[in-house]
Amino acid sequence: MRLLLILLFALSASAAESGLPAAAPGDVGMNEAVLRSGLALFEEAVARDEMRGAVVLVARKGRVVLHEAIGLRDYERKLPMERDTLFRMASNTKPVTATAILMLAEEGKLSVDDNVRKHLPSFDNYRAGSIKIRHLLSHTSGLRIPVIFFKPYILPPALQTEVDRFGEVGADETPGETYSYNNPGFNTLGAIVEVASGRGLKEFYRERIYQPLGMKESYNHEPDAPQQRMAVVYRLAKGQPWKEEWRPGDEADYPFVRASGGMISSAADYVRFCQMFLNGGELSGKRLLSPESVQAATTPKPPGAPAYGFGWGVPAKGLFSHGGSDGTFAWVDKEREIIGIVFTQNPGGAIPREQFRRVVEASVYDE
Repeated sequence: MRLLLILLFALSASAAESGLPAAAPGDVGMNEAVLRSGLALFEEAVARDEMRGAVVLVARKGRVVLHEAIGLRDYERKLPMERDTLFRMASNTKPVTATAILMLAEEGKLSVDDNVRKHLPSFDNYRAGSIKIRHLLSHTSGLRIPVIFFKPYILPPALQTEVDRFGEVGADETPGETYSYNNPGFNTLGAIVEVASGRGLKEFYRERIYQPLGMKESYNHEPDAPQQRMAVVYRLAKGQPWKEEWRPGDEADYPFVRASGGMISSAADYVRFCQMFLNGGELSGKRLLSPESVQAATTPKPPGAPAYGFGWGVPAKGLFSHGGSDGTFAWVDKEREIIGIVFTQNPGGAIPREQFRRVVEASVYDE
């Protein structure tokens, strides 16, 4: 009896730390030796000084089969990467923003076919008036603004006033005709979320997405996160040594919550968000999206390549993914029911993400 209680406690603790229930790889049709061989890719990259550290997580059929930390989160202080290390998610925020928009669409507070000017009057002009919400979601708005926000900010700095400036600039291309990855477009979506919901963006993320999904370690502004658990961001440029780009406790990149990036999270939290999508919009009895909205988000929209849905890249049939400029990456394989997460804070490093994904695929033996 005592042994059973110890085992149950260990499994519950592991599930809490890994975000979803844990399982042995063989229990979900994966070869453990092949799967764990993928860790060597990261260990060797660290040994070659091509990256500083990573947290990797693999889940299949709703159960975590691999969750490991490799290398260092703080090179100068020799602090190891931990499984619960927190990461600046950068553009891995975009699927969360798209989720917020689709939730509001299901509630009838907006439509993805609405013109943006219906919600933001600053877009009611000849250059921006025909941009629709769906164009922002799929990076086909025609906006070609090359910065995340214009500087200097209008004082006091706020998301709404800064997004108004995008509307004044407007589109350089006809909306809906060409793809161009665009951060201002997603920040415009954040402003729409605030207007349509009547809540601040940070509150919407927390109350409507993170809390229902049990994402207890997710934030949207660096100062809100536990600094002692965050990783240092190191950038590697060709022919140059590693350069420290951001350290926990440094000033936040932007003085307000934005929608194109800014999320802080852990692998255990983000796997729950991904599992909600893999489940067709539901997790642990809490439904955020309908299966139809999930299908819309993970189906390519723009003409030509690269393929992009609503907030998710769609590189192949049955596969959707997103990365962040500080080194985070997550993918979801619908057909194999796999979620893979590779989180680093090493932009410019040689991160073996694609090689690891192929190893994960090769470990499946019950197809």
